[in-house]
Amino acid sequence: MKDQIVQTSTELERCPFPIPYGWYVIELSENLAVGDIQNVEAFDQQWVMFRGEDGSVGVTDPICPHLGAHLGHGGKVVGNNIRCPFHHWEYDHQGWCKKIPYGKVMPGIAKKKPILRSLPTQERYDLIFVWYHPKGEEPTFEVPTIPELESEGYIPVRHGQWDIGTCLQEIGENSVDNAHLKFLHGSPVIPPVEASIDGHNFNFDIGGGYIVGKCHGAGIQELRHNQQGVSMLMFSTGLPVNPELTRTRMHFTFKDYPEGSKERNVAETLYQHSIGEAEGKDSAGFESVDMLVWNNKKYRPEPLLCDGDGPIQLWRKFSQQFYVDA
Repeated sequence: MKDQIVQTSTELERCPFPIPYGWYVIELSENLAVGDIQNVEAFDQQWVMFRGEDGSVGVTDPICPHLGAHLGHGGKVVGNNIRCPFHHWEYDHQGWCKKIPYGKVMPGIAKKKPILRSLPTQERYDLIFVWYHPKGEEPTFEVPTIPELESEGYIPVRHGQWDIGTCLQEIGENSVDNAHLKFLHGSPVIPPVEASIDGHNFNFDIGGGYIVGKCHGAGIQELRHNQQGVSMLMFSTGLPVNPELTRTRMHFTFKDYPEGSKERNVAETLYQHSIGEAEGKDSAGFESVDMLVWNNKKYRPEPLLCDGDGPIQLWRKFSQQFYVDA
């Protein structure tokens, strides 16, 4: 039986993974007005995002199929289409060529199918979701339904955004790495963790109901922090900018308890503790400690694990299903 080889730092890569397929939040709805055009870095390339007169959102390849002009530099929204600045060819949010102002006959391929690559989009919860698949395949699962974001009686959603220098798999692995909660975050104990895979969902429970989470593919995670009968939702959405950079957005809400009530104070503390270091708490939130590790670590494909580690290999098995050889 051969001994396990422990790779040295020069043999390891930071993020040796392709971009996983799935649903991702590319922007907050409020940041894209009717008629706006934005250039967006995501999935290791640039895209152009625009909003038509009817409110529909398009996210397409930025390079015009005609002669290669960049739609995001000088382009214009006309009705519900994006117009190329070079010759005024127009494309809708699905990538169909809708108008060539000086042409009498549309090129044959443009009559049969979209000629500008576009990403399927949905707007829910005041967020713009896009479906990314490296081979352009259609969605295989839906954007999840989050009851707190569809119900009255909750505080307005609080948003946070952080650029993290690693990939989604590495960030998500923390959800099952219960030992780090004591030694990195300073928790007084190592909480128990349970986890399971259910298709494109990964379910986990930290501390016997203290944090209960569900991942929907690689880019969406719903977590509920529970204490003293109070629950605080953290809806986490990560966007792969490139293989080694993730734009993480978190969206928080809880029931609109009366100001000054015990429940309101508990909810506010859960919120503060989830992103930073709440006053009086003996453990730190992710922003103050996790990012230092994430921004500098390397991935070990064959980690040295001990009997006290959480179900890390189960998380890695789950993550593998979203990688495609492009």
